[in-house]
Amino acid sequence: MPKTIMIVDDSASLRQVVKMTLKKAGYEVLEAKDGQDALNKLAGKKVHLIISDLNMPVMDGITFIKELKKSPTHKFIPVMMLTTESQKSKMMEGKAAGAKAWLIKPFKPEQLMAAIDKLILP
Repeated sequence: MPKTIMIVDDSASLRQVVKMTLKKAGYEVLEAKDGQDALNKLAGKKVHLIISDLNMPVMDGITFIKELKKSPTHKFIPVMMLTTESQKSKMMEGKAAGAKAWLIKPFKPEQLMAAIDKLILP
């Protein structure tokens, strides 16, 4: 069974780039355009990892993680932030909300895959 990763980002082009990288590595991919969209699409799905942007309309990444962690079925899904934000305060806020990793855009596919390998158990 391939593992499923959800990409949450308001940029369709970024979702496309990440999706291609993940599909090449054998992952199933779900896409959402913001935190609220992601919460709606998670209903009834088994997801092994979520890669989320920080700055998005409707619901930002930190609020999304906080909402996700309230759900008994989804609170243990690891979340990686993939964002242009490199401020320590934002990283600390993300970590406090439950983010397990923080990758700064632009990124190299190898960096992304190395982080994913640490977060998804075989």
